[in-house]
Amino acid sequence: MKVGEKAPDFCLPDKDLNEICLKDFKGKWVVLYFYPKDNTSG
Repeated sequence: MKVGEKAPDFCLPDKDLNEICLKDFKGKWVVLYFYPKDNTSG
């Protein structure tokens, strides 16, 4: 993805295993944070 590009719709489980989908936040501000693989120097 590039800056400003729309994210594809996806769903993930929350801490209680309830499915949360990006479409559930339509019209709201959302911050998506991506980080390098655990235990790497990145």
